[in-house]
Amino acid sequence: MEREQFLERYNKNTHLIGRIVSVVTLILLVGAPFFIGYHFGAMPDLGAAAKGFLAVGLIWTASSVVEFLVYTPMLGAGGSYLAFITGNLINMKIPCAMSAREIAGTKAGTSENEVISTLSIATSSLVTILVLGIGVLLLVPLQPVLQSPTLKPAFENAVPALFGAMAYRYYRKNISLSLVPLILMSLLFIFVPSLISQSSIMVLPAGAVTIALAWLLFRKYGTIEGKKIREIRAQASASAGEKE
Repeated sequence: MEREQFLERYNKNTHLIGRIVSVVTLILLVGAPFFIGYHFGAMPDLGAAAKGFLAVGLIWTASSVVEFLVYTPMLGAGGSYLAFITGNLINMKIPCAMSAREIAGTKAGTSENEVISTLSIATSSLVTILVLGIGVLLLVPLQPVLQSPTLKPAFENAVPALFGAMAYRYYRKNISLSLVPLILMSLLFIFVPSLISQSSIMVLPAGAVTIALAWLLFRKYGTIEGKKIREIRAQASASAGEKE
């Protein structure tokens, strides 16, 4: 009873603080350009700004909804508020939360995972601010190194290398479930290169394919890992019976 009461109070306070900070952040983000424009007497043309927003805003609105539906169950309430407020989910917050969850051994949807996700994303945000501060201070002294032609290919491929190494850790755990959407999305991006810039939106069809495949495997084998895992478990049970 004490644990349930504590979790209920924790969730209530998390949503209260999260909503207040989200509203304040939204006001600051939207209000800053108007305040700067008013202060310097350079207010933008709202009609032109609205047209510019409609050109890309509808796409990113759909992407935002997709990210919310996909990432919130993974991060929980506290982690979601922190991640969406501080930003950079795909490159920083999601990998950090997933690694922390794996190290701690927690499962998505549990109160333990909620705490781990919140702590990991908060730590990631603080470390990011610290690294950015150090980077700003060292930007001028390190400029010759950063602009070196020798290191340029490395900087251009840093993100693909990071995500490739991180993705392999999860792909190898369930090859039967990850191989089909991986091949499908790779072929789609190869034959339709224009979709590469819409990778956030493509999370939706990729996720739908993965969910459908997991459902089919579960219906056929009783586990999303597929027949191979089922056979391994059966062999392990048989071996345990023989020992007894």
